[in-house]
Amino acid sequence: MKVLAKELNVSIATVSKALNDSYEISEQMKSRVREAALRLNYTLNPYASSLRNKKSKTIAVILPEITDSFFSLAINGIQSIAEKKGYHVLIYLSHEKFANEIAIVSECTSGRVDGVLISIASETTNPDHLLKLQEENIPIVFFDREFEGLDIASVTTNDFESGYLAASHLIAIGCEKPIFLSISSSLGICTKRAEGFKVALQEMNFEFKYDPIFICNGNELEQYNQVQNLLTGIHRPDGIVASVEKLIKIIYTISYEIRLSIPTELKVLIFSTLDYAPILNPPLSTISQPAFEIGKTAADLLFKRIEKKDYNISDNKIVIPSVLVKRGSSS
Repeated sequence: MKVLAKELNVSIATVSKALNDSYEISEQMKSRVREAALRLNYTLNPYASSLRNKKSKTIAVILPEITDSFFSLAINGIQSIAEKKGYHVLIYLSHEKFANEIAIVSECTSGRVDGVLISIASETTNPDHLLKLQEENIPIVFFDREFEGLDIASVTTNDFESGYLAASHLIAIGCEKPIFLSISSSLGICTKRAEGFKVALQEMNFEFKYDPIFICNGNELEQYNQVQNLLTGIHRPDGIVASVEKLIKIIYTISYEIRLSIPTELKVLIFSTLDYAPILNPPLSTISQPAFEIGKTAADLLFKRIEKKDYNISDNKIVIPSVLVKRGSSS
């Protein structure tokens, strides 16, 4: 590194930051350093670097589940930044369990990782374990799902507005008994989407003969039974907005089994980034979230804090809008 610094007539610190893709260094200087490193056959040793800087060169990504295509895309976004920074990514799954999330966060302390990206579990109702990370000066950023009211950076989508848009769409296509199907009565993304849905109905002078917010929680079998009861009950809806992607399979399966025609008898719209939504029968209408961008932006924010300890990111609350994609299931 000394040879590179002498070759370019810059400090060793500048060379080090350029090779580690620090935001403090201009793209022009990074390019000069990389070209010189290539010419002089210099290779950065990440292990030696991490020992000198007392960093693990690892970040943790804590997810509630992995089957949802949103999180797969978000991980790709996170990885796109981590690779540039020379960092490893450890992926943990809470499986929507609060106790699992607490145990995982505990593992992330004591220098095991340099930062944490987290999308909280649907069961999470207490933030003490997250505040513990802050106390230990471990950078943390929420993505998609956040615990509201905390002084912690977050990258989310416009959940309230998306719920409002979904309800407006169902009413516009003639639904008289729309339902918002949620997996939680406390999880922020679900409550915001449900609130937007309900406000839209109120503004359209919708007559509430039943509660338009239906909670189906528990495991997949329990959710299946709850949705089946809804679709065969006296208040069977003629339109459904599902809050999460994993409800797609349940809704389509039950509709097929009870011979409920989509979209003739039931309009369906789901929050999803599923790439095969257009080829389902019928093609699935979605509120499509910018998953890759959310993951990428959250990682970028985290690394700004990792690279500069006095850089305050806690007041960053970034919102990236979702998009309504109309297809056959809500025609």
